[in-house]
Order: sequence, then C-alpha cells, then structure tokens
Amino acid sequence: MQLKNTSLLKSKSYINGQWIAAEDNKTFSVKNPFNNSHLANVSDVSQAQISYAIACAENAMKTWKAKSATERSIILKKWHQLQIENIDDLAMILTSEQGKPLTEAKGEINYGAAYVEWFAEEAKRAYGDIIPGHQQDKRILVLKQPVGVVGTITPWNFPNAMIARKIAPALAAGCTVVIKPSEITPLSALALAELAHQAGIPRGVLNVVTSNNAEMVGDEFTTNSIIKKISFTGSTKVGKILMKKSAKNLTKLSLELGGNAPFIVFEDADLDDAVSGAIAAKFRNTGQTCICANRIFVHETIHDAFVKRFTTEVQKLKTGNGLLPETQIGPLINVKAVKKVTTIVNDALQKGAKLITGGKSGNDGKNFFDTTVITNINASMKLMKEEIFGPVAPIIKFNTDDEVLKMANTTEYGLASYFYGNNLKRVWKVAEALEYGMVGINTGMISTPVAPFGGIKESGIGREGSKYGMDDYMILKYICFGDIQ
Repeated sequence: MQLKNTSLLKSKSYINGQWIAAEDNKTFSVKNPFNNSHLANVSDVSQAQISYAIACAENAMKTWKAKSATERSIILKKWHQLQIENIDDLAMILTSEQGKPLTEAKGEINYGAAYVEWFAEEAKRAYGDIIPGHQQDKRILVLKQPVGVVGTITPWNFPNAMIARKIAPALAAGCTVVIKPSEITPLSALALAELAHQAGIPRGVLNVVTSNNAEMVGDEFTTNSIIKKISFTGSTKVGKILMKKSAKNLTKLSLELGGNAPFIVFEDADLDDAVSGAIAAKFRNTGQTCICANRIFVHETIHDAFVKRFTTEVQKLKTGNGLLPETQIGPLINVKAVKKVTTIVNDALQKGAKLITGGKSGNDGKNFFDTTVITNINASMKLMKEEIFGPVAPIIKFNTDDEVLKMANTTEYGLASYFYGNNLKRVWKVAEALEYGMVGINTGMISTPVAPFGGIKESGIGREGSKYGMDDYMILKYICFGDIQ
C-alpha cells in the first residue's frame, strides 16, 4: 500500500492520545478482500485496556465539555480539513481493507467528512428553551447537556463514514468517545484517529480500541457504568443483544440495524431514470449496504421492458480490483459473505426463480459474486425475507398499489425504501404508507448529512445526521427558578 502520508497507516490502538500495543503484543491480521493478501497485524487489546480507555474518556470529558461550543467547532473543522487534504490516502486505505472501488471510497471519505463539518456548525446551535412559568413567581428554562462517555461500535461496510457520522455529533455535543471499529476494517478508523490527533483533539477525548473479540468489547460497553450511551451499526440480532445487556445500567442506545429495502417502479415512472436509480440503490458497495434495494417491485405493464434495460446496464458493470480506476464493482468482504449470497440465490432458483444474468461466485479463490438479476420471485424465497448484502437484484411483478404496498411492508425491517412514479396523488399516498424511516422518491441515493438517517421497527432506534443528530448525545435538563418577585 503506497501512501503519500505514511503516518496514516497505524496498527496500534489509540488510547488517551497514545498509540498502544496490546498486552503480550497480541495481534490479529487484516487482509485485502480482493486477493486475501495480508495488509497489517493490528493490536488485539484486552478488556482491561478497553476499561482503561473508558476511564481516560471519562477523565477527558471534564475539560472537553467545559470548552465553549465555538472551541469544539474549531477543532472539528480542523479535523474535517485534514480528512479532505488526505482523501487519496484515506481512500487507498479504505479500498485496500474493504474492497470497494476507489471512486466509491473517495465518495465515502467526502461523505464522512461532511458530517464532521456539519456537526462542527451544529455544536453552536444546541439551543435550549425558555418556557412560560406555571406560576407568577416561577421561571422555567431547559438546557441541553452532553450525555456522557459514548461507546461506538462500527461496521466494516463503511469503515470511515460510520465513524464520522457517530463521532462528530458526540464530540460536538461535548461527549468523549471510545470507538470499536470492525476487526475486518480497523485501518480506516486508526487513520482517522491519527488525523484527529493532528487536528488537536485533546488526549482521551477520542479513543480507538482494536479487538478481534467483538463480544468482549460489547460486554464491557454494556456493563461499564461510565458508558452512558452506545451507538451501534450492525445486525438486528446483535443490536437486540446489546439492548438486553445494557438494560442493567439503562444505557442510552442508538441502533442502526438491518434492512430489507423495497424499490418500487410504477407504470408512470420514467423508465430510464428508474433503471439508473435501481442500479445506484442496488449495486453501491457491491450491494453491501443496509439501505440497498433488496426487493425490486415493477408494475406488470412495464416489467419486461424494465428487466431488459436493467439487465443491459447490469452487464456493463466492470468487476475487479477496487484499486483499478475502471472497476465499478469490488469483491464481497470475505468468503463467508460469498457463501451467504450463494445460498440465497440457490434457494430462489430451487423454488422457481428465473436467472436472467449472473448467479455464480468466482472460481479463482477471490471473494467475488457475479452481478445477478433474477425474476419469477415468490414469497417463500429467502431473498424476500433476508438481507441479501450482495450484488443480487430480484425483480418482482405487481399489479395494484395496495398489492405492492402490502408486499413492501411485509417485513420486520423498516430502514429505507424507494419508489419511482409521477402521479402526485399516488406519491403522497405511497410515501406515507411505506413503513420505513426513510423514503426516496425518484432517486436511488438518499444519504446526506442534512437529513435524519435511521429506521423503525427492527431496523433500529435513533437518528444520525441533520439537526436531529445531536439529540441522541444530549440530555434535557429542566431548571425551575422560584421566588422571583
């Protein structure tokens, strides 16, 4: 891996402003998913070291929360600036450990940095309230204060942006943080920590603990009474475990969990726009996003035309090494992911699905699965109920609005949804009827720092981004002044 700024490639945990090796120098290996080549041996810290990081964060919060919002804002803006200045190296690290194409990696860096910039400004807008008193001699006000030390657990699919999206509002609010990045992609987190150090974020305010034992870290976060807030992005199964374990301390939670996003194309949609939107919503990051289009519903009158045009565009997508400029689709994260996607596709084919293109995994030992389009889908198939997390597009035919809404909402998940159509009456009806936290209308790209990201049902609780994004890291304190004459 050739970097301009070699200081960004770290392999030790970042605790209390220092780079710390694990006890007994224990490490775990990080590999490139394109060819499984070794990238780095990263420190595998102990529970005692994680507890130490939490204690350091608690100590650092005394001075960090006391800083003015403007002071915190200036430091965050410097962190944002350094991320933009080092975008090429950050993207190189990200692609090397995660596999996504460099163009997507740079997009992720910009996206994550935008959250840091946004919350650098929101730090100065954490307004309280003055409330008319209930009695003549009473004056009532409400303050917003930082919730406390935050433990964050981030996934491998967006190893840069998920950290920025969680950490920026926490720091802006006056909280300190301990970050546990995915053991599959820790290098991006460590690079961000180095830039945070360079930006002047004080020691102990931001800590990154690297570990190959996610359960151990989760246990420490949920049982350590210093941790007042946990922010987690990952599977619904793990989210429920964290919720259950954190009940002991009534720890505040933000959970961004699984998805099963519908993508609906009505008969009055612009077909070319719908195809482009579906490509973007389905194949970003090789289909490995929680808001990917998981089920594509197309009205029966345009079904065949859509399938033809969509398949033509899918077959144009260039699969390969994410470090090559022509690559549009990278590998899946590991062989386990390939096996899961293979199982889901084979299940559909055995139950009567029709394979239009793709359908195979690579035979070269690499973690690839063909970009795939399948039709003739029915409700018994795994792909109608499970999150595919791969480059597989199932297309389902529908007839009426009520029929497609029922199919779209028949899932325990409620994260993202999409639909294409131009009838204004229908647009309002469908947008309001879809049981999801986010709805994209005539667009396949909905993520932005200015809007609240999050789901309902078993897709989680809480929101990230927008003016609402600070709320999960703050508490409301009601103050009543009496005896005012």
